[in-house]
Amino acid sequence: MMKDKALEEIFLAQKPHFSDNADFMLALTKRLDTVEYIKQHQEATIRRYKMMMVVAFAVGIVSGIVAIAYVLSMPADVPLITFNVQTGFLLWLADKSRLIAATGLSLLMTFGIVSIIRNVQDIQRIVCNQVATTLAKPS
Repeated sequence: MMKDKALEEIFLAQKPHFSDNADFMLALTKRLDTVEYIKQHQEATIRRYKMMMVVAFAVGIVSGIVAIAYVLSMPADVPLITFNVQTGFLLWLADKSRLIAATGLSLLMTFGIVSIIRNVQDIQRIVCNQVATTLAKPS
C-alpha cells in the first residue's frame, strides 16, 4: 500500500516534456521496460526473502524445541555442565548453567529475528530507491 502511494507520488512529480522527436516513443518504451524489470526484480526479491523468513522461523522452532528438550531432559538439580572443582567461578557457572543456556538461546534467537527483519527492510528501501532513481533520470 505504501509502495503504491510512493510510486503514485513519483509519477505525479514527473513533468514530461512532449516533442515531435521520433525518439520519444523509443525513450518512453525503454523507461517503461526498465520500470517493469525493476518491478519484477522487486517481487522476486520479496518472494525470496519471505521464503527465507519462513525457513528461519521453522529452523528457530526446531532449534527451540531441541534446546528446550535438552534442558528439560535432565533432572532440575543436575547442572547441564559440570567441572571438577568445589569453589570459585566454575562452580557458580555449573550451578547456573541452565539459566545461562536458556538466556543465551533466547538472545541468539532474538538477534536472528532482528537481523532478518532489518535485512528485509534494507532490501525494500534499496528497491524503492532504484525505482525512484530510474524514474527521475532524464531521457
